[in-house]
Amino acid sequence: MFRIGEGYDRHRFEAGRRLVLGGVEIPHTHGLVGHSDADAVIHALCDALLGACALGDLGQFFSDTDPANAGRSSSDFLKDVMVRVRAAGFELVNADCTILTEAPRIAPHRDAMRENLAVRAGVDVDRISVKATRGEGVGPEGEGLALSARCVVLVRSVEGDE
Repeated sequence: MFRIGEGYDRHRFEAGRRLVLGGVEIPHTHGLVGHSDADAVIHALCDALLGACALGDLGQFFSDTDPANAGRSSSDFLKDVMVRVRAAGFELVNADCTILTEAPRIAPHRDAMRENLAVRAGVDVDRISVKATRGEGVGPEGEGLALSARCVVLVRSVEGDE
């Protein structure tokens, strides 16, 4: 059996914060605001995985009101979500992640993000896609106020439920 999951996350930019996307720190004048490291790519990926397996959403497992998650690396969230995915009897077939932002440029960091996501998800890098697009001046992303990420995943049952 195959299942598709979709995840979405958006965070606003703030000067003086670290910018972490796909588990990779990216030099930029602004970072994303959030309780954890605010990695919108990993948050969207985790929600897509959890949704595909009907396990809920990221907030159920990593509340933004829990002090233990303050400043926490979202890469830890992904590792934990993959444990839950496997325990539910599924494996990740592939993930396609899209980042919407005016800046910074994503292309120079794309391969590092793909590699990090693949390691954390326990899959080959050729199963992970990361791409970017611009808002062209429209909406909070286009105006440079926020960054959003969307991820679509395909998982399959490892129990032969086809």
